[in-house]
Amino acid sequence: MIKYMKFIILYFVCSLLLNINVNSFENKILLKVNNEIITSIDILNELKYLQIINEEFRGLDKEETFKISKNSVIREKIKEIEIKKIVNEITVEDKILNNLLLNYFKEFEIKTISELDKFFLGNNIDPNTIKKKIKIEMLWNQLIYDKYKQNVKIDRKSIINELKKNDKQTEFLLSEILFNVNDNENLKDKLNLIKNSINKISFSQTAIAHSISETANKGGKLGWIKESVLSKKIYNELKKLKIGELTKPIIVPGGFLILKVTDIREIRKDFNLNEEVNKIVREKTNLQLNRFSNIYFNKVKKDITINEL
Repeated sequence: MIKYMKFIILYFVCSLLLNINVNSFENKILLKVNNEIITSIDILNELKYLQIINEEFRGLDKEETFKISKNSVIREKIKEIEIKKIVNEITVEDKILNNLLLNYFKEFEIKTISELDKFFLGNNIDPNTIKKKIKIEMLWNQLIYDKYKQNVKIDRKSIINELKKNDKQTEFLLSEILFNVNDNENLKDKLNLIKNSINKISFSQTAIAHSISETANKGGKLGWIKESVLSKKIYNELKKLKIGELTKPIIVPGGFLILKVTDIREIRKDFNLNEEVNKIVREKTNLQLNRFSNIYFNKVKKDITINEL
């Protein structure tokens, strides 16, 4: 009975968050992350933001969208707490921030910051909330780079040799679900949960709900990845698959990885060798840093106290 009543209360809160205007919504403190508060408006803004950037998010039920939005805000707050150990204030130079914002939201064909502000205001979201979100991500990425740059391992020579060896290479359009197993869970049960979710809804919606990767809010989408960017272990798994198929869980730093092949194409190596090598090095670096980001976040989270009020 108690469990049922909790569900009814949660469903009521979700209904409010999904249907109410920010300006007419009574703001309440819902959580404390260490000494930082999270309010109902914070979660409402996140929910509306996720609805904008990912169509798949809109297809989830109200309980799930509330849970995902809440966890996303908590994740951001944990990053902010860690960043503030290094810098006193969450600030980024305006020119750099504006370029990041316009690049991040380029799919919406927004060309100026004024257009961006109008876009979010039109969706009942405070633009300053979005700007702070991007600042936190930028500073977090810088923190991860400074902490782990010495751990990034890339063999430039082998990349050059591989590029010279073949006149074509394969590109995979990939999505990912990264998950780990807590002390009170086992791998088989967690994997069954994820598989059942994929079969019930979709891969991208399951990524939103269950992935711990930075790509989760975008449905796990990684985009087109060249075979030369992938580790041999992952490439050997992918080359066995047809379009639409999934890998078995692959052990990677930070957890277990499931990849979905959305498309495959062959590209000719008609390029400047040095430029292509530099591009591959950057992509490999970003992939490795993303894994280190997940590892460090999980480490930081263990020392965080989260209280629901």
